[in-house]
Amino acid sequence: MTTRRHTSAPNAEWVLMYRGGLTRPRIAALTRAPASTISYHLSVALAADPGLQAAHEQAAGTSTPQVSVLGLARMRQLVALVQETGRYPTRTAIDATERMLASWWERRRRDAAAGTLAPAYRDGLALLPDWQRPPRPVADEARWQDRLTALARYRAAGHDWPRHKAVVTGEEHDLGVWIHVQRQKARRGELEPAKARTLDEALPGWRTGRQRGRKPHNSPSAPDS
Repeated sequence: MTTRRHTSAPNAEWVLMYRGGLTRPRIAALTRAPASTISYHLSVALAADPGLQAAHEQAAGTSTPQVSVLGLARMRQLVALVQETGRYPTRTAIDATERMLASWWERRRRDAAAGTLAPAYRDGLALLPDWQRPPRPVADEARWQDRLTALARYRAAGHDWPRHKAVVTGEEHDLGVWIHVQRQKARRGELEPAKARTLDEALPGWRTGRQRGRKPHNSPSAPDS
Protein backbone atom coordinates (compact mmCIF):
# COMPACT_ATOMS: atom_id res chain seq x y z
CA MET A 1 0.00 0.00 0.00
CA THR A 2 2.78 2.42 0.96
CA THR A 3 4.67 1.66 -2.24
CA ARG A 4 1.66 2.56 -4.39
CA ARG A 5 1.29 5.88 -2.63
CA HIS A 6 4.96 6.69 -3.15
CA THR A 7 4.84 5.66 -6.79
CA SER A 8 2.00 8.11 -7.55
CA ALA A 9 3.59 10.99 -5.63
CA PRO A 10 2.95 13.81 -5.49
CA ASN A 11 -0.78 13.59 -4.84
CA ALA A 12 -2.27 16.57 -6.74
CA GLU A 13 -5.08 17.10 -4.24
CA TRP A 14 -2.71 17.29 -1.28
CA VAL A 15 -0.43 19.67 -3.16
CA LEU A 16 -3.36 21.98 -3.87
CA MET A 17 -4.35 21.92 -0.22
CA TYR A 18 -0.78 22.72 0.85
CA ARG A 19 -0.55 25.51 -1.71
CA GLY A 20 -3.78 26.88 -0.25
CA GLY A 21 -2.14 27.30 3.14
CA LEU A 22 -3.14 24.11 4.93
CA THR A 23 -0.55 22.50 7.16
CA ARG A 24 0.58 18.89 6.92
CA PRO A 25 -1.35 17.86 10.07
CA ARG A 26 -4.48 19.60 8.76
CA ILE A 27 -4.23 17.82 5.41
CA ALA A 28 -3.71 14.50 7.19
CA ALA A 29 -6.77 15.13 9.36
CA LEU A 30 -8.97 16.06 6.40
CA THR A 31 -7.87 13.20 4.16
CA ARG A 32 -7.36 10.61 6.93
CA ALA A 33 -4.02 9.75 5.41
CA PRO A 34 -0.91 9.12 7.56
CA ALA A 35 1.06 12.27 8.29
CA SER A 36 4.22 10.54 7.10
CA THR A 37 2.62 9.84 3.73
CA ILE A 38 1.50 13.46 3.41
CA SER A 39 5.02 14.64 4.21
CA TYR A 40 6.54 12.34 1.61
CA HIS A 41 4.21 13.55 -1.15
CA LEU A 42 4.79 17.19 -0.26
CA SER A 43 8.55 16.71 -0.21
CA VAL A 44 8.36 15.39 -3.77
CA ALA A 45 6.19 18.33 -4.81
CA LEU A 46 8.48 20.86 -3.14
CA ALA A 47 11.49 19.41 -4.91
CA ALA A 48 9.74 19.73 -8.26
CA ASP A 49 8.28 23.19 -7.63
CA PRO A 50 10.59 25.62 -5.78
CA GLY A 51 7.79 28.19 -5.59
CA LEU A 52 5.40 25.90 -3.73
CA GLN A 53 6.75 26.70 -0.28
CA ALA A 54 6.47 30.45 -0.85
CA ALA A 55 2.90 30.03 -2.10
CA HIS A 56 2.05 27.98 0.98
CA GLU A 57 3.53 30.53 3.36
CA GLN A 58 1.80 33.42 1.63
CA ALA A 59 -1.56 31.68 1.77
CA ALA A 60 -1.07 30.59 5.36
CA GLY A 61 -0.07 34.09 6.39
CA THR A 62 -3.27 35.69 5.14
CA SER A 63 -6.94 35.20 5.92
CA THR A 64 -7.44 33.17 2.75
CA PRO A 65 -10.41 30.81 3.18
CA GLN A 66 -9.44 27.21 3.65
CA VAL A 67 -10.31 24.55 1.14
CA SER A 68 -11.91 21.22 1.95
CA VAL A 69 -11.75 17.74 0.53
CA LEU A 70 -15.38 18.10 -0.53
CA GLY A 71 -14.66 21.46 -2.18
CA LEU A 72 -11.77 20.01 -4.14
CA ALA A 73 -13.99 17.14 -5.23
CA ARG A 74 -16.60 19.64 -6.45
CA MET A 75 -13.90 21.51 -8.35
CA ARG A 76 -12.75 18.36 -10.12
CA GLN A 77 -16.36 17.51 -11.02
CA LEU A 78 -16.90 20.99 -12.44
CA VAL A 79 -13.72 20.87 -14.51
CA ALA A 80 -14.63 17.43 -15.85
CA LEU A 81 -18.17 18.53 -16.75
CA VAL A 82 -17.03 21.61 -18.66
CA GLN A 83 -14.25 19.79 -20.47
CA GLU A 84 -16.54 16.93 -21.49
CA THR A 85 -19.65 18.91 -22.48
CA GLY A 86 -18.29 22.34 -23.42
CA ARG A 87 -20.80 24.06 -21.15
CA TYR A 88 -21.07 25.15 -17.55
CA PRO A 89 -23.67 23.71 -15.16
CA THR A 90 -26.98 25.48 -14.62
CA ARG A 91 -29.09 25.81 -11.48
CA THR A 92 -32.20 24.78 -13.41
CA ALA A 93 -30.78 21.47 -14.63
CA ILE A 94 -32.84 18.33 -14.10
CA ASP A 95 -29.81 16.53 -12.69
CA ALA A 96 -29.32 17.30 -8.98
CA THR A 97 -25.54 16.97 -9.20
CA GLU A 98 -25.38 19.57 -11.98
CA ARG A 99 -27.51 21.98 -9.94
CA MET A 100 -25.17 21.50 -6.98
CA LEU A 101 -22.12 22.17 -9.15
CA ALA A 102 -23.77 25.32 -10.54
CA SER A 103 -24.27 26.64 -7.01
CA TRP A 104 -20.69 25.80 -6.03
CA TRP A 105 -19.36 27.47 -9.17
CA GLU A 106 -21.38 30.64 -8.52
CA ARG A 107 -19.97 30.86 -5.00
CA ARG A 108 -16.41 30.57 -6.30
CA ARG A 109 -17.12 33.30 -8.87
CA ARG A 110 -18.31 35.55 -6.05
CA ASP A 111 -15.22 34.71 -4.01
CA ALA A 112 -12.99 35.56 -6.98
CA ALA A 113 -14.78 38.87 -7.52
CA ALA A 114 -14.34 39.70 -3.82
CA GLY A 115 -10.68 38.69 -3.85
CA THR A 116 -11.24 35.92 -1.31
CA LEU A 117 -10.92 32.86 -3.52
CA ALA A 118 -8.67 30.19 -2.00
CA PRO A 119 -5.47 29.70 -4.05
CA ALA A 120 -6.17 25.97 -4.35
CA TYR A 121 -9.47 26.70 -6.09
CA ARG A 122 -7.92 29.46 -8.17
CA ASP A 123 -5.19 27.16 -9.45
CA GLY A 124 -7.54 24.26 -10.12
CA LEU A 125 -10.14 26.37 -11.93
CA ALA A 126 -7.40 27.91 -14.06
CA LEU A 127 -7.82 24.83 -16.25
CA LEU A 128 -11.06 26.42 -17.47
CA PRO A 129 -10.40 29.56 -19.53
CA ASP A 130 -12.75 32.41 -18.62
CA TRP A 131 -14.37 30.37 -15.83
CA GLN A 132 -15.25 33.60 -14.05
CA ARG A 133 -17.18 34.76 -17.10
CA PRO A 134 -18.10 32.00 -19.52
CA PRO A 135 -17.48 32.76 -23.20
CA ARG A 136 -20.59 33.64 -25.16
CA PRO A 137 -21.01 30.24 -26.86
CA VAL A 138 -20.92 28.52 -23.48
CA ALA A 139 -23.32 31.04 -21.96
CA ASP A 140 -25.66 30.66 -24.94
CA GLU A 141 -25.60 26.88 -24.55
CA ALA A 142 -26.41 27.21 -20.86
CA ARG A 143 -29.39 29.45 -21.65
CA TRP A 144 -30.59 26.96 -24.27
CA GLN A 145 -30.43 24.15 -21.74
CA ASP A 146 -32.27 26.30 -19.19
CA ARG A 147 -35.11 26.96 -21.66
CA LEU A 148 -35.32 23.28 -22.56
CA THR A 149 -35.58 22.31 -18.90
CA ALA A 150 -38.17 25.01 -18.19
CA LEU A 151 -40.34 23.96 -21.14
CA ALA A 152 -40.12 20.29 -20.15
CA ARG A 153 -41.35 21.18 -16.69
CA TYR A 154 -44.07 23.40 -18.15
CA ARG A 155 -45.37 20.56 -20.30
CA ALA A 156 -45.04 18.01 -17.49
CA ALA A 157 -47.33 20.22 -15.41
CA GLY A 158 -50.11 19.57 -17.92
CA HIS A 159 -49.91 22.74 -19.99
CA ASP A 160 -50.42 22.81 -23.74
CA TRP A 161 -47.62 24.06 -25.95
CA PRO A 162 -46.88 27.70 -25.02
CA ARG A 163 -47.88 30.48 -27.41
CA HIS A 164 -45.67 33.33 -28.55
CA LYS A 165 -48.34 35.84 -29.60
CA ALA A 166 -48.04 39.39 -28.33
CA VAL A 167 -51.19 39.02 -26.18
CA VAL A 168 -49.52 36.26 -24.18
CA THR A 169 -47.28 37.31 -21.29
CA GLY A 170 -45.07 35.82 -18.62
CA GLU A 171 -43.59 32.36 -18.69
CA GLU A 172 -45.85 31.11 -21.49
CA HIS A 173 -44.74 33.92 -23.80
CA ASP A 174 -41.05 33.45 -23.02
CA LEU A 175 -41.20 29.71 -23.62
CA GLY A 176 -43.44 30.17 -26.63
CA VAL A 177 -40.95 32.51 -28.29
CA TRP A 178 -38.11 30.10 -27.59
CA ILE A 179 -39.79 26.99 -29.02
CA HIS A 180 -41.08 29.03 -32.00
CA VAL A 181 -37.48 29.99 -32.81
CA GLN A 182 -36.40 26.32 -32.56
CA ARG A 183 -39.16 25.32 -35.01
CA GLN A 184 -38.15 28.03 -37.45
CA LYS A 185 -34.52 26.96 -37.31
CA ALA A 186 -35.52 23.33 -37.84
CA ARG A 187 -37.60 24.22 -40.92
CA ARG A 188 -34.69 26.19 -42.39
CA GLY A 189 -32.23 23.40 -41.61
CA GLU A 190 -30.33 25.64 -39.22
CA LEU A 191 -30.95 23.76 -35.99
CA GLU A 192 -27.98 21.73 -34.80
CA PRO A 193 -28.70 17.98 -35.17
CA ALA A 194 -27.72 17.34 -31.54
CA LYS A 195 -30.22 19.92 -30.33
CA ALA A 196 -32.93 18.54 -32.60
CA ARG A 197 -32.36 15.08 -31.13
CA THR A 198 -32.45 16.48 -27.62
CA LEU A 199 -35.75 18.19 -28.33
CA ASP A 200 -37.17 15.02 -29.88
CA GLU A 201 -36.29 13.05 -26.77
CA ALA A 202 -37.29 15.61 -24.15
CA LEU A 203 -40.31 17.16 -25.89
CA PRO A 204 -42.03 14.77 -28.33
CA GLY A 205 -44.27 16.70 -30.71
CA TRP A 206 -42.35 19.95 -30.38
CA ARG A 207 -42.07 20.37 -34.16
CA THR A 208 -45.85 20.69 -34.66
CA GLY A 209 -46.95 22.07 -31.30
CA ARG A 210 -50.63 22.89 -30.90
CA GLN A 211 -53.07 21.30 -33.29
CA ARG A 212 -55.08 23.79 -35.31
CA GLY A 213 -58.54 24.24 -33.90
CA ARG A 214 -57.44 23.03 -30.51
CA LYS A 215 -58.02 25.51 -27.71
CA PRO A 216 -55.28 26.05 -25.12
CA HIS A 217 -55.74 24.81 -21.60
CA ASN A 218 -57.57 27.19 -19.25
CA SER A 219 -58.03 29.80 -21.98
CA PRO A 220 -60.67 30.52 -24.66
CA SER A 221 -58.14 32.35 -26.84
CA ALA A 222 -57.38 31.31 -30.41
CA PRO A 223 -54.69 28.67 -30.91
CA ASP A 224 -51.10 29.47 -31.77
CA SER A 225 -50.39 29.73 -35.48
